[in-house]
Amino acid sequence: MAGSAISLGNTSVLASMRTVSPTNSHKPSSFSPQLGFLNSQFAGLRISSQTSLKVTTPIVASPFRPIVAKRVCPFTGKKANKANKVSFSNHKTIKLQHVNLQYKRVWWEAGKRFVKLRLSTKALKTIDKNGLEAVAKKAGIDLRKK
Repeated sequence: MAGSAISLGNTSVLASMRTVSPTNSHKPSSFSPQLGFLNSQFAGLRISSQTSLKVTTPIVASPFRPIVAKRVCPFTGKKANKANKVSFSNHKTIKLQHVNLQYKRVWWEAGKRFVKLRLSTKALKTIDKNGLEAVAKKAGIDLRKK
Protein backbone atom coordinates (compact mmCIF):
# COMPACT_ATOMS: atom_id res chain seq x y z
CA MET A 1 0.00 0.00 0.00
CA ALA A 2 1.57 3.24 -1.12
CA GLY A 3 1.01 5.95 1.43
CA SER A 4 2.55 8.36 3.86
CA ALA A 5 1.92 8.73 7.58
CA ILE A 6 0.99 12.18 8.78
CA SER A 7 1.45 12.87 12.45
CA LEU A 8 -1.09 15.14 14.17
CA GLY A 9 -0.17 15.47 17.82
CA ASN A 10 -0.24 12.03 19.37
CA THR A 11 -2.45 10.50 16.61
CA SER A 12 -1.07 9.28 13.33
CA VAL A 13 -3.26 9.22 10.27
CA LEU A 14 -2.42 7.09 7.27
CA ALA A 15 -3.28 9.07 4.13
CA SER A 16 -3.29 7.06 0.98
CA MET A 17 -1.97 9.22 -1.79
CA ARG A 18 -1.09 8.38 -5.34
CA THR A 19 2.55 8.66 -6.12
CA VAL A 20 3.46 10.79 -9.12
CA SER A 21 6.84 10.35 -10.69
CA PRO A 22 8.70 13.54 -11.66
CA THR A 23 8.86 12.44 -15.34
CA ASN A 24 5.04 12.29 -15.65
CA SER A 25 4.27 15.40 -13.57
CA HIS A 26 4.00 17.64 -16.66
CA LYS A 27 1.51 15.25 -18.37
CA PRO A 28 -1.93 15.37 -16.72
CA SER A 29 -3.35 12.80 -19.18
CA SER A 30 -2.07 9.49 -20.42
CA PHE A 31 -2.37 8.70 -24.14
CA SER A 32 -3.83 5.40 -25.23
CA PRO A 33 -2.90 4.87 -28.94
CA GLN A 34 -4.84 1.62 -29.40
CA LEU A 35 -8.14 3.31 -28.48
CA GLY A 36 -7.47 6.64 -30.21
CA PHE A 37 -8.47 8.94 -27.35
CA LEU A 38 -7.00 10.57 -24.27
CA ASN A 39 -8.00 9.45 -20.80
CA SER A 40 -8.29 12.45 -18.54
CA GLN A 41 -7.46 12.02 -14.88
CA PHE A 42 -9.87 14.80 -13.93
CA ALA A 43 -13.39 13.52 -13.17
CA GLY A 44 -13.11 10.72 -15.73
CA LEU A 45 -13.56 12.94 -18.78
CA ARG A 46 -12.72 11.69 -22.24
CA ILE A 47 -11.07 14.11 -24.60
CA SER A 48 -10.99 13.08 -28.24
CA SER A 49 -7.66 13.28 -30.03
CA GLN A 50 -9.37 13.87 -33.38
CA THR A 51 -9.79 17.45 -34.56
CA SER A 52 -13.35 17.13 -35.91
CA LEU A 53 -16.09 16.63 -33.35
CA LYS A 54 -19.54 15.58 -34.46
CA VAL A 55 -22.27 16.88 -32.22
CA THR A 56 -25.58 15.18 -32.79
CA THR A 57 -28.70 16.99 -31.74
CA PRO A 58 -31.63 14.87 -30.69
CA ILE A 59 -34.69 14.98 -32.90
CA VAL A 60 -37.50 16.55 -30.96
CA ALA A 61 -40.98 15.89 -32.28
CA SER A 62 -43.15 18.97 -32.45
CA PRO A 63 -46.54 18.75 -30.82
CA PHE A 64 -49.29 17.51 -33.13
CA ARG A 65 -51.14 20.32 -34.82
CA PRO A 66 -53.99 19.47 -37.16
CA ILE A 67 -53.98 21.02 -40.61
CA VAL A 68 -56.63 23.71 -40.68
CA ALA A 69 -57.66 25.63 -43.77
CA LYS A 70 -57.02 29.37 -43.66
CA ARG A 71 -60.02 31.62 -43.23
CA VAL A 72 -59.23 33.59 -46.36
CA CYS A 73 -61.26 33.68 -49.56
CA PRO A 74 -59.00 32.71 -52.49
CA PHE A 75 -61.05 34.71 -55.01
CA THR A 76 -61.51 38.04 -53.21
CA GLY A 77 -58.68 37.88 -50.64
CA LYS A 78 -61.06 38.73 -47.80
CA LYS A 79 -59.86 37.78 -44.30
CA ALA A 80 -60.80 38.38 -40.66
CA ASN A 81 -61.38 41.93 -39.43
CA LYS A 82 -60.49 43.16 -35.93
CA ALA A 83 -63.34 44.84 -34.09
CA ASN A 84 -64.32 45.89 -30.59
CA LYS A 85 -67.00 44.04 -28.67
CA VAL A 86 -68.58 46.71 -26.47
CA SER A 87 -70.36 45.61 -23.31
CA PHE A 88 -73.19 47.43 -21.48
CA SER A 89 -70.59 49.02 -19.18
CA ASN A 90 -68.73 50.25 -22.30
CA HIS A 91 -65.85 47.79 -21.69
CA LYS A 92 -64.18 47.10 -25.05
CA THR A 93 -62.84 43.66 -25.91
CA ILE A 94 -61.06 42.94 -29.20
CA LYS A 95 -62.74 40.25 -31.30
CA LEU A 96 -62.37 38.91 -34.83
CA GLN A 97 -65.08 39.19 -37.44
CA HIS A 98 -64.44 36.21 -39.69
CA VAL A 99 -65.28 35.98 -43.37
CA ASN A 100 -68.47 34.16 -44.31
CA LEU A 101 -66.80 31.22 -46.10
CA GLN A 102 -68.93 28.49 -47.66
CA TYR A 103 -68.11 25.17 -49.30
CA LYS A 104 -69.85 25.20 -52.68
CA ARG A 105 -70.00 23.13 -55.84
CA VAL A 106 -69.92 25.58 -58.72
CA TRP A 107 -70.54 24.56 -62.35
CA TRP A 108 -67.51 25.25 -64.53
CA GLU A 109 -68.71 25.68 -68.11
CA ALA A 110 -65.32 25.39 -69.82
CA GLY A 111 -64.46 22.16 -67.97
CA LYS A 112 -68.01 20.75 -68.24
CA ARG A 113 -68.00 19.69 -64.59
CA PHE A 114 -68.62 20.87 -61.04
CA VAL A 115 -65.73 22.35 -59.03
CA LYS A 116 -65.71 22.21 -55.23
CA LEU A 117 -64.63 25.58 -53.81
CA ARG A 118 -64.45 27.26 -50.42
CA LEU A 119 -65.31 30.87 -51.07
CA SER A 120 -66.96 33.87 -49.47
CA THR A 121 -70.53 34.87 -50.14
CA LYS A 122 -69.22 38.06 -51.76
CA ALA A 123 -67.23 35.89 -54.21
CA LEU A 124 -70.41 33.88 -54.96
CA LYS A 125 -72.20 37.10 -55.96
CA THR A 126 -69.21 38.12 -58.11
CA ILE A 127 -69.17 34.70 -59.84
CA ASP A 128 -72.93 35.00 -60.57
CA LYS A 129 -72.33 38.41 -62.10
CA ASN A 130 -69.07 37.87 -64.08
CA GLY A 131 -68.76 34.08 -64.46
CA LEU A 132 -66.42 31.57 -62.80
CA GLU A 133 -63.77 31.61 -65.54
CA ALA A 134 -63.32 35.41 -65.45
CA VAL A 135 -63.17 35.63 -61.63
CA ALA A 136 -60.68 32.72 -61.37
CA LYS A 137 -58.47 34.25 -64.08
CA LYS A 138 -58.44 37.61 -62.30
CA ALA A 139 -57.54 35.94 -58.96
CA GLY A 140 -54.87 33.77 -60.59
CA ILE A 141 -56.52 30.45 -59.69
CA ASP A 142 -56.13 27.39 -61.92
CA LEU A 143 -59.42 25.50 -61.88
CA ARG A 144 -57.94 22.42 -63.55
CA LYS A 145 -56.11 21.44 -60.35
CA LYS A 146 -59.28 21.21 -58.28
